[in-house]
Amino acid sequence: MLEKTTRKKHAILKILHDREKPLRSSCITQELLAHGYDISERTVRLYLQGMCSDGLIEKADKRCHRIAEQGLLELESANTIERVGLLSAKIDQVTYRMNFDLETRAGSVVVNTTLADPQQVHTCLPMIHKVFADGYAMGRLIAFLAPGERIGQLIVPEGLIGICTVCSITVNGVLLHHGIPVNSRFGGVLELRDKKPVRFVEIIMYDGTSIDPLEVFIKSGMTDYLGAIKTGNGRIGVGFREFPADSRDQVEKLAHKLGQAGLGAFMSIGRPGQPLLDIPVSEGRSGAIVIGGLNPVSILEETGYRVHSRAMSGLIDFDRLFHYDEMAHRLRKFMRT
Repeated sequence: MLEKTTRKKHAILKILHDREKPLRSSCITQELLAHGYDISERTVRLYLQGMCSDGLIEKADKRCHRIAEQGLLELESANTIERVGLLSAKIDQVTYRMNFDLETRAGSVVVNTTLADPQQVHTCLPMIHKVFADGYAMGRLIAFLAPGERIGQLIVPEGLIGICTVCSITVNGVLLHHGIPVNSRFGGVLELRDKKPVRFVEIIMYDGTSIDPLEVFIKSGMTDYLGAIKTGNGRIGVGFREFPADSRDQVEKLAHKLGQAGLGAFMSIGRPGQPLLDIPVSEGRSGAIVIGGLNPVSILEETGYRVHSRAMSGLIDFDRLFHYDEMAHRLRKFMRT
């Protein structure tokens, strides 16, 4: 009985998570029935009441509920084995949901979000700037979220700010919009010598993990952005992509336009069917290395500040992004006096 109850609670949490908006009990009931659960709306309301008391969900208004931060943690820790490969599916999901138009420079792009103390961000600004300036960031744009703002299922707590950096999955979305399918193979740690890529020292395949590889590498201290910006010798986070070889010329043109828009694109594009930094590539495809979106804020971790980062946290309107040179000015309103 307890196992059945837990499964239903997890099902409710997943529905609230996937829909990304507050829902009424009637809507949740319909979703559960569609997934094969034999349950009444009255029973659902009882579940919601108990889950509210446990802090797993919260009321958005009198009739609607949404998932709370504790509920997200519960959902992430549940059924780990079943969630292997979830990241690969999430990449596909956010790629299709993105609606940025490269020609008009309008619409939404995929971002990562880092929750941090604005005072600590201010301390690290020169180094964060250097990550952007040296080309180790995904483009030149960034955004701040104020306390209380929400992106996806992430809510910025009081006293912190949300730092949104462009996610490399944005490139997937733009290429798909132009009819070019992209295969995201893995996230890795790339070794640099004299600012040039030398080799991959660690990789995690996207279809074999439920956690973003860059989050793992950064938290584990496997990167060296400080070395990269100070001497040109270090280790940075990147992703590896494949696309049809016949589309290579068009990909290069789109990458140039992405760079002009400030969104960034590929660090390196390989030749058709040829290995790229010793990584084998399928016949009829080209490999490409894309910069990791979390790279700039990783400086905070390497400096000793503990922050919470979530890759592919959600979508944000392109108009909310600004050039990294404006960070100091925009950060002032969040600083404690």
